[in-house]
Amino acid sequence: MTKVEAQKRIAKLRESIDRYRYEYHVLDHQTISDSALDSLKHELFKLEQAFPDLITPDSPTQRVGGKALAAFKKVTHARPMLSMEDVFTSKEFGEWFDRVKKLSGQEKISLWLMPKIDGLAVSVVYENGLLVSAATRGDGKVGEDVTMNVRTIDAVPLRLTATHSSAPMGHAARVEIRGEIYISSKDFAKLNEEQEERGEATFANPRNAAAGSVRQLDPTVTALRRLSFVAWDLVTDLGQTSQSEEWELLREIGFCPTPESVSVDSVSDVERHWAHLQKKRDHLGFWVDGMVVRVDDNDAFERLGVIGKTPRGLVAWKFPAEEVTTVVSDIQWFVGRTGALTPVALVEPTSVGGTTVQHASLHNLDEIRRLDVRVGDTVVLYKAGDIIPKVKEVVLGLRASGAAMAKAPEACPVCGSPVERREGEVAVYCANKKCAAQNQEAVLHAARAFEIDGIGPSTIAALMEAGIIQLPPDLFGLVPDDLKTLDGFADRSANKLVIEIQSKKRIPLDRFITGLGIRNVGEETARDVAETFGTIDGIMDATVENLTRVENVGSVVAQSIVDFFWEEHNRNLVASYAKHGVVVEPAHKRVTGQLAGKSFVLTGTLESLSRDEAKEAIRALGGDPSESVSKKTHYVVVGSDPGSKAEKARKLGVSILSESEFLTMIGR
Repeated sequence: MTKVEAQKRIAKLRESIDRYRYEYHVLDHQTISDSALDSLKHELFKLEQAFPDLITPDSPTQRVGGKALAAFKKVTHARPMLSMEDVFTSKEFGEWFDRVKKLSGQEKISLWLMPKIDGLAVSVVYENGLLVSAATRGDGKVGEDVTMNVRTIDAVPLRLTATHSSAPMGHAARVEIRGEIYISSKDFAKLNEEQEERGEATFANPRNAAAGSVRQLDPTVTALRRLSFVAWDLVTDLGQTSQSEEWELLREIGFCPTPESVSVDSVSDVERHWAHLQKKRDHLGFWVDGMVVRVDDNDAFERLGVIGKTPRGLVAWKFPAEEVTTVVSDIQWFVGRTGALTPVALVEPTSVGGTTVQHASLHNLDEIRRLDVRVGDTVVLYKAGDIIPKVKEVVLGLRASGAAMAKAPEACPVCGSPVERREGEVAVYCANKKCAAQNQEAVLHAARAFEIDGIGPSTIAALMEAGIIQLPPDLFGLVPDDLKTLDGFADRSANKLVIEIQSKKRIPLDRFITGLGIRNVGEETARDVAETFGTIDGIMDATVENLTRVENVGSVVAQSIVDFFWEEHNRNLVASYAKHGVVVEPAHKRVTGQLAGKSFVLTGTLESLSRDEAKEAIRALGGDPSESVSKKTHYVVVGSDPGSKAEKARKLGVSILSESEFLTMIGR
């Protein structure tokens, strides 16, 4: 290809990639698959490598680049980034609106409403259409230069483009837009999952995740965090007379303006939209903590002026608090199926995020010590989405004198047996294998692993309290009369549950191993072990040396399995299943095929087949699908929106396969 041909092809590729970016991030319409778009980007990258003098700063290939910074530079905002007044009730909002009408001298005022996305506010500046700088709010006057990191966010265009002639881009050489960097609920969950896989600290909430990601000194880290951006203010005058006009203009020049935004004319309309957003907040796909209300007319907004650091024509009507204070009435310890004791703070009933809570997680003894939480303390609770409320911090100024430090119990709170501490672990454990609390959790875990429908925690608790069952195998000895003694069960429901349980008496070996609840052994490990040894007897008699030969089984996991079956209680448990007629189906040993001995890790979304289908295809050819990347990994298959596994593979020199290369390898 000649340079002239390359120049034409590069221009077409950039135009197409930018158009697809606009359709996806602004119009919320995907017209090309992720893998096809990746192919276009790869072609562009190859051409630019062949003709480096054709690379321009606004090329889609130039989003990630530059060395890690030693520190962020300070940036003075040309116009202060002001904050907002908060109101919390309909009455407070009405009082604000009355003041606005009085100060403006107008009885009828249109208002612009938009969700208050909980992220990091930034200012982005373009000169002659090109992105030249991005800065955080900071103290409103001075922020930090985060240009290199913001360039990595696909939702921020590197070049402004007007899709209609009505966008007067020629009127200003310098254009400033302000908005919010955030991480979606889905990507936040995925990010925390990846943090856990790497053994790194998880983020408390999406706002912390977004802020922490933007403030990374290395932009390559930011690029992996799946950040998004919505624009909520066009600072530069491009002829817009209202916020509603501004919203349309932001779309035309390449931004996604804040979704769910509307213009209204009455207090009742404001109240309805606030209620609508509050009801919908958990389904928006991003965190919101309220609704922003702004005088729609720009001239009227400017005339209202500023008081302190807040514009008079702007207010945030907050949703019920996600963080509240309450008092710890007790610290209790709950026993899990492995015997681990987990501390929980009992608190005075309080509403968090619209629900009443009476307890909050404290994780473990180390967390209690870090927080220094004591009975009688006033604490700040927070709740992220549907998770169990957690203690964020103690209000030390309200602590009563003489409040005693919390200590781990010396005996199990359920059975009274001594507790034990295991080397290298934070948790304390109940040493009694017959502890009722452990057994109840073990029964529930087994029922889920064996895919028994219709039996939950309350039924299991009732059966155990009545002395009908004690251990997981006892489920398979239940008869209808046992269940009919419990509240909520009649002839039909009792018969139905017994039939369901009896239908699950043939259990695949991998699910049986999962159901035993061996420490450190999850579904993937159970499958690997099952396919290697084939039978339950083979696994029970395996040595640490035998087990560590299994792909993805290290010495810690191997020792957990050996220790489990070494205990007579657990060997008797397996025998008890057999006595109740349970048949553990042997696993098909690993197939010897073209992928034999090769380990694969999947990351991102595949277009042609689901993740489970891909794993089955690998196993069918003798390969081993794994969840984590290591030096032992042979291939990492990368789909769209890959996680950190792809980057780790590159660092370790592991071979990376595109979806098409993977499909060729498995003969699809």
